Amino acid sequence: MADIRKIQSGYRALLQAAKKTVPSEDIGRIRGALDLAVEACGERITITGEPEILHALSVARIIAGEMGLGITSIVTALLHDAYNNLNLPPKELEKSFGKKVVEILTGFTRITSIDSMQSSYQAENFRKLLLSLADDVRVILIKLVERLEYMRNLDRAPENERIPLASETYFLYAPLAHRLGYYNIKSEMEDLAVKYLEPERYNYVESRLKQTTASRNKLIRDFSVPLKEKMEKQGFRFTVKSRTKSIHSIMLKMKKQGVEFEEVYDLFAVRIIIDTDTEREKSDCWRAYSIVTDLYQPDPSRLRDWISIPKSNGYESLHTTVVGPRGKWVEVQIRSFRMDEIAEKGLAAHFKYKGIKGEGGLDTWLSRMREILESSEKEDNAFIDQVRSGLYTDEIFVFTPKGDLRQLPAGATVLDFAFDIHTAVGSTCVGGKVNGKNVAIRYVLHNGDHVSITRSKNQKPKQDWLSFVVTTKAKTKIKQVLNEEKTKAAAEGREILMRRLKNWKMVYGDIVIQKLINSFNLKTAQDLYYLIATEKIELLLIKDILLKEEPVESANTAAFVPEKEAKELIDSQLSDYLIIEDRVEGLDYKLARCCNPLFGDNVFGFVTILDGIKIHRKNCPNAHNMITRFPYRVVAVRWSKSKSSNINTSGRA
Repeated sequence: MADIRKIQSGYRALLQAAKKTVPSEDIGRIRGALDLAVEACGERITITGEPEILHALSVARIIAGEMGLGITSIVTALLHDAYNNLNLPPKELEKSFGKKVVEILTGFTRITSIDSMQSSYQAENFRKLLLSLADDVRVILIKLVERLEYMRNLDRAPENERIPLASETYFLYAPLAHRLGYYNIKSEMEDLAVKYLEPERYNYVESRLKQTTASRNKLIRDFSVPLKEKMEKQGFRFTVKSRTKSIHSIMLKMKKQGVEFEEVYDLFAVRIIIDTDTEREKSDCWRAYSIVTDLYQPDPSRLRDWISIPKSNGYESLHTTVVGPRGKWVEVQIRSFRMDEIAEKGLAAHFKYKGIKGEGGLDTWLSRMREILESSEKEDNAFIDQVRSGLYTDEIFVFTPKGDLRQLPAGATVLDFAFDIHTAVGSTCVGGKVNGKNVAIRYVLHNGDHVSITRSKNQKPKQDWLSFVVTTKAKTKIKQVLNEEKTKAAAEGREILMRRLKNWKMVYGDIVIQKLINSFNLKTAQDLYYLIATEKIELLLIKDILLKEEPVESANTAAFVPEKEAKELIDSQLSDYLIIEDRVEGLDYKLARCCNPLFGDNVFGFVTILDGIKIHRKNCPNAHNMITRFPYRVVAVRWSKSKSSNINTSGRA
């Protein structure tokens, strides 16, 4: 068991962190959860070599202090590792700590399998993680904090575990923290991850930041003094903070802009936090902006107004970049205390301020995530891309003809907008008008565009639409309609095939269908029926396959195989060579009509049932089909040095 003094120290730190969110009468519940956890954790240690109970205390402290969550989340955090080893039935646990604690712990247990590093990016693991959003988002918050705690102690993990943990944190957990509004956790996760993923670059930026600390602090003081004086004169109640950009953020700028450390001009930001009433927030932020730009020259292209239109994760702030003392660029962020709490404490503040403008965006994102979960195929790898793009994507805001605001991901097209309005509008969309000008359905929208849709009752979704829409809703609905059409056509194709088999006096059944699926190299019976209905497979070819029981030799029935690929496949099957030369007696072979091989072509022989050996080019359209289905019938052949004059061409296949 862990050192008792360390447990006591961790417990005191937890109580200190929980002062603001837990009433004194609930302290006993925290103590009760700790006692259970100490007993259940026993001697077990985490992946970072830390006693499990100390890890649980650290997670609970971060949940209370850095996330600002309450008693339910704190108790759950203390028990998250111990739950499966508790000597207490769920009903007893529910009596002591409440139904919600048991529900969250059960949800947490369901997603523990995603710790498998080898399968971090499999669709099913994304699904398990995000499904907990639908149950109780606190499951994910505890998971995020657990990962943050691991990352803070990653030096103590086995060396072979560090890179996989850092990589998974960077690509999955940091984006999740970002989307849920936890900017501090997101930034720390990114910094800790790149420390292991790109150690040399990380160490360089870290050392340069340390070297420039003194000059940076002086610049902040010189910048802030006149600003504070002017704001006090105007009667503002406010706080001014400063923060240096994260190491990851600086590294990203250096990479994207191809510049050295010295050329990253806004290494730090000054934050002005205004103490004001909710109804005066917006006007007071703009008044403060006016004071800043009176003192310092702004860069108009760097103004970001997330107060009028908040980000989808609820983030509200006014950003600008100005020329400060000594000609240095300084980023300035202006926000109210409420806005700052949402930026710092994400979802916890989101629920606290429920109903205030700017908070609906996160609900919209959560509902979109649920939409993805409900609509995606289980094995659909595109699901991963949809979720990843949904975590980090930038947003644009466009207007409907009535002036309503619509939020779409960056890169959205007119067709995405149409589907966002309604499925029926998207399905019949033939174009649109953007700012009064006619545009195609592929037109990419920009912030502030005014958009109207042009429709036609004859229009219907097409396969190529999937190549340029970006929203999950549009992709899902297009696939839905296309699948419905394919299902309808396949039903017709099945009827056609059944009628024709009856005419041919053949029995319709699984063996016949499987033989045809294999012959045409298809995946499902539906694909076969669909191709019959759309006349891409001729019924006479089907009859030929069923009667001759050999691969059909028509250029229309198999995919073209590049010569190099076919050669490799064929050469891997061959042993003895049959040399085609003059005066070969008694050898029954013909040149295949499907590819018409000529002297000098790379060829192979294929033993047929009725026509002896047929000679095919190695890049014949049917080569792949024949080799994979009937490898034992393939014989190697090559032309002799002199051109054959007696080859039987009279009865070409």
